[in-house]
Amino acid sequence: MKKLSSPLTLLGGISPEEFFTTYWQKKPLLIRQAIPDFKPLFSPEELFEMASRDDVESRLICFFKQHWEMKNGPIDKIPVKEKKDWTLLVQGVNLHQEKANELLRQFRFAPDARLDDLMISYAREGGGVGPHFDSYDVFLLQAHGQRRWQISAQKDLTLIEGMPLKILRNFKCEQEFVLEPGDMLYLPPHYAHDGVALNECMTYSIGFKSPSYQELGEGFLQFMADTIELPGRYADPELKASKNPAELGESMIDKVAAELAKISLNKEDMAIFLGEYLTEPKSSVFFDSPEKPLPPKKFTQAALKYGVRLALKTQMLYQAKHIFINGESFSVGKVDKQTLSQLANQRNLSADEMTKASDDVMEAFCIWYEDGWLELDKN
Repeated sequence: MKKLSSPLTLLGGISPEEFFTTYWQKKPLLIRQAIPDFKPLFSPEELFEMASRDDVESRLICFFKQHWEMKNGPIDKIPVKEKKDWTLLVQGVNLHQEKANELLRQFRFAPDARLDDLMISYAREGGGVGPHFDSYDVFLLQAHGQRRWQISAQKDLTLIEGMPLKILRNFKCEQEFVLEPGDMLYLPPHYAHDGVALNECMTYSIGFKSPSYQELGEGFLQFMADTIELPGRYADPELKASKNPAELGESMIDKVAAELAKISLNKEDMAIFLGEYLTEPKSSVFFDSPEKPLPPKKFTQAALKYGVRLALKTQMLYQAKHIFINGESFSVGKVDKQTLSQLANQRNLSADEMTKASDDVMEAFCIWYEDGWLELDKN
């Protein structure tokens, strides 16, 4: 990977450092020819085929006769190409196609803990999803055709009620751009925008994880429920006769409150929770185990010959001594940490790098291989 201080064509000739300082969550950035001479990774027909699968998230959005309609996938019937004003959205394409994954990984100047997925929007002339805002950062890369973007820093984010989509009621355009293939637009969270296809076009959206604190709070409480240990049982040897048997006593409330107050939040608990939470596969993600998995000894031989790589759907992070993969976590020693953090950063290990893997790491790799989390890198 390039140094964070090195300029990137992808960012219009500025460095990631400058991008984060000047633009990230602050203001939009239009980048002409972020990827020069870019060609779409998939044909419309390949995209339609993906949308018809039940393991791929997709939505069909139509605006016919001044009325918005949305259908969730699988999408088995696409409107005729001659019909205007419709859009097909295919989410998480990077989880299913290596080409999409390679494109997404070009944005790893942001940490994996924040990088989410690549969505492809296919639209006929006039197609779009209406003026709206996203709650997360997004890069909008034009892949095919032309799309006109109107954007606004407006504070009024009131939505039209009763719509299947979050459409802004009072969108007021402040800037307008037409993007050609290879052009890209970065937008911070809550920046109002409206993209309309000027002809048959495809736009690739690189989105970022931005969970609400409510979601994090609920997730953390569930995590704590699964991990805390509170010894002892409620007792009250000082109990006195009650004049009002249905009244909940103050002493009982105080005693329980004092015991539960012993539950403490510490940084390690938070690290483990976040690592597991951020790598947890979405409910629509299923892993494909090999049809005829190699037995452990033969897997080790093959791994040392070919190397290994993480499956497209696998999410892997690390922090201090903790390794997180697909919602699970475990602690490792310093030597194993080097091997596993290298795998997380590179998403693969060569045959030479595999020679440094300990027996424990090799055993974990074999289990991940059997579960479809990791593959032999024969390419």
